[in-house]
Amino acid sequence: MPKAELIAAIHPELTAIRRDLHRHPELMYDVHRTAGVVAEKLKAWGVDEVVTGIGQTGVVGVIKGRNQGSGKVIAMRADMDALPIHEETNLEHRSTVPGKMHACGHDGHTTMLLGAAKYLAETRDFDGTAIVIFQPAEEGGAGAKAMIDDGLMTRFGIQQVYGMHNKPGLAVGQFDVRKGPTMAAADRIHIKIEGKGGHAAAPHRVNDPIVAACQLVTALQTISSRNADPLDSIVVSVTAINAGEAFNVIPQTVELKGSVRTLTPQMRELAEKRIKEVTAGIMAAFGMSVVCDYLHGYPVTFNHAEQADFVVGTIEAAFGAGKVDTTVPPTMGSEDFSYMLEERPGAFINIGNGESAGLHHPAYEFNDAVIPVGVTYWANLIETAMPARA
Repeated sequence: MPKAELIAAIHPELTAIRRDLHRHPELMYDVHRTAGVVAEKLKAWGVDEVVTGIGQTGVVGVIKGRNQGSGKVIAMRADMDALPIHEETNLEHRSTVPGKMHACGHDGHTTMLLGAAKYLAETRDFDGTAIVIFQPAEEGGAGAKAMIDDGLMTRFGIQQVYGMHNKPGLAVGQFDVRKGPTMAAADRIHIKIEGKGGHAAAPHRVNDPIVAACQLVTALQTISSRNADPLDSIVVSVTAINAGEAFNVIPQTVELKGSVRTLTPQMRELAEKRIKEVTAGIMAAFGMSVVCDYLHGYPVTFNHAEQADFVVGTIEAAFGAGKVDTTVPPTMGSEDFSYMLEERPGAFINIGNGESAGLHHPAYEFNDAVIPVGVTYWANLIETAMPARA
């Protein structure tokens, strides 16, 4: 049976799986039910080896092609975790767990890779080994790093790795990918300022940390406007200020929290250096003591040029010319697939989800029409990268 017909035939089954996962969202590393469904399906569909518990709750499947002469081992990754958001849809398959939902489409990502695993295990029309990676804790938990630290790359001999994310607003059947930095590094700042609190009617007898904090918030904006090259991307956002509770009391301490986004190691280094310098300088001027913690999060998601070119060719061969945009600009969002791309060459692409609510929105819904498109992409990637010999 031709590939398109095989994939179309399993579309209803995959849709049912996706909607079941959507009904039962799980957060971070606590994806035991989801991982169980994944492992059960992989075993039932004849995947050669299924390993659970990688990076706490990750699942890895090994599928051997009909030939093994190439020695190639190529991995594909999907994320499994949901978000702490209360779903606001009236869908029949809406979340059954209050305060949790698949608002980023990881249920769809998992399903598309499951579909690819089913197809590849049935056909095995490739020369080498395909690895399917189902990862927990993408949403802030660095599950990719946990799986790598647990031996993912070396244990399974992975040589290249590929990832995919759905994109609302991009038409179904369309893709985008870019070489080089495609998503930002995401770091955090936590600043604790200590002054001298007291009565609001006697500010001359205190040392007001709120005034100092306000000056600092303004000064931090000069890092992007006056320290960074205007052609480089850098975002410094103070997102939380916690100080005091009473209307007539100047507090003793102020805490600031924020996010820093950069697209190059140089900008990341500059941001950390200047945030610490500006904070120390402003606080010295006000006579405050301060602790400034700069916490490194996900690194830049960096697509390797050769692998990015390869996926463009794969998409055009499978879906036709004009189906992939290579001029898309980078975004300041982040993605922990970046850890995998630091370990092995590969590429991370976006697949169109059609007109839907945005990612992380309570009305978001993964578009089930995307499932066969994603399965076809994954299947073609493996069969093109590791063509079977006669």
